[in-house]
Amino acid sequence: MIYPGSCYCREIQYEIDLDSPDKARTSLCHCKNCKKFFGTAFGLTAKIPKSSFKYTTDKKPTVHEADNGSGVVLHREFCPTCGSGILERGANAGDFTYVMYGTLDEPGQLPPKGEFFCKKREDWMPEIPGVFHKQEIKE
Repeated sequence: MIYPGSCYCREIQYEIDLDSPDKARTSLCHCKNCKKFFGTAFGLTAKIPKSSFKYTTDKKPTVHEADNGSGVVLHREFCPTCGSGILERGANAGDFTYVMYGTLDEPGQLPPKGEFFCKKREDWMPEIPGVFHKQEIKE
């Protein structure tokens, strides 16, 4: 199946090609780094094989790489025109990348399967029912 997506201004568009929606793992992350980058109470990404992702427009994203505060370098790509984050991956992500959920044209096709860093979830935010919940990233 093809899952198209884009930035807010649509100058950068992409496709994800997956044999099955089960090949994606959408999850919420409550870590401080995700909260800062997304500007919300959590980050929401779909983990996919790098090989399944391709840009379909000529416009190139801006790349930002920096230490996430724990010694891991994060690679992030975003639109230089509107600023929308498109994807990210850590130095130890292997053959995977993480697409910003809201950039998918139909994000509901890849529903969340879990939450990470639940111990840092905001007190006002309820636990998402029916998905896994990890207090840390490696649990």
